[in-house]
Amino acid sequence: MFRSWNPPNRFDAREIEWDEPPPPPRLQVQHDASKGVLQHNDSPDIGFDWSVNPYRGCTHACAYCYARPTHEYLGLGAGSDFERVIVAKDRAPDLLEAALRRPSWKGERIVLSGVTDCYQPIERRLLLTRGCVDVLARFQNPLGIITRSPLVTRDLDLLAPLAAIGAATVSISLPLIDADLVAALEPGAPPPSARLRAMRALADAGVPVGVSVSPVIPGLGDRQIPAVLQAARDHGATFAWKIPLRLPGAVAAVFLARLRDRLPGRAAAVEARIRRLRDGQLNDPRFGHRMQAGGGSWDATIALFELWHKKLGYGAPPPMPDPSPFRVPGQGRQQALFG
Repeated sequence: MFRSWNPPNRFDAREIEWDEPPPPPRLQVQHDASKGVLQHNDSPDIGFDWSVNPYRGCTHACAYCYARPTHEYLGLGAGSDFERVIVAKDRAPDLLEAALRRPSWKGERIVLSGVTDCYQPIERRLLLTRGCVDVLARFQNPLGIITRSPLVTRDLDLLAPLAAIGAATVSISLPLIDADLVAALEPGAPPPSARLRAMRALADAGVPVGVSVSPVIPGLGDRQIPAVLQAARDHGATFAWKIPLRLPGAVAAVFLARLRDRLPGRAAAVEARIRRLRDGQLNDPRFGHRMQAGGGSWDATIALFELWHKKLGYGAPPPMPDPSPFRVPGQGRQQALFG
């Protein structure tokens, strides 16, 4: 039912009401003519400064994805439109290379992707993420990847040499390890078993791999933290991190609708626990607070995470190499940084 549903767009005064169930959505790929692809993040909530996102929208269809409202800026919906209308930045690799060739660029770490998954299924055909990774590898620019997809292992030929000079890490997102819950809330994403196999392949190739237990869903994901951390550690993960569930704007409507549709017996309790974390609200949009939560239950979640983090021998994420190994192909590193 909810795969064909969009909550009202906050920028559109019109709303379509169907007299009967709407037709099933079909995958559409639109092409973006952006003139830049390297984005600077100035939010204190985000742990990195630079990111590249080759795609807008994501067919992984995670009900809680905080990026859903970005589709509203395109005149689309945050529900099924976000999951089926994918906007591809066709010039992403070329635009990234142009940015790295600027004299002002100093070889800082770049994260793929900070918004939607750069290895979602359409990447198999369009190869935009691989093109970006190839650029970063040629420039020896430090890179971090966040993904749910085992497709990341396709690019081990590029990632392993970067990792050998301390310039590549991958975080596999695994907030839920129960396959039934994943099918309910992340219906287009690869199953946990596939993500764990990807961790092992990355680790065996010498690429530092971590697990993102994010977002932590109260009443669902918090209970699975020990199992997620154990499984990830068994498959080669050496660092782990987490953020609480965020439900900005239309995401709340999509998430609650999916929860009530797929997990009706647990929906009310989960919603109540989410509200307790944020003083009765579903989201806190303030800078500096968006990735945080409060209350005794969140303190208990943090304690549980830290207990198993220590018990399983997780360490800190690998540091950014200093100095950066960045260099413009054909130039020496000093020439690239100061020339």
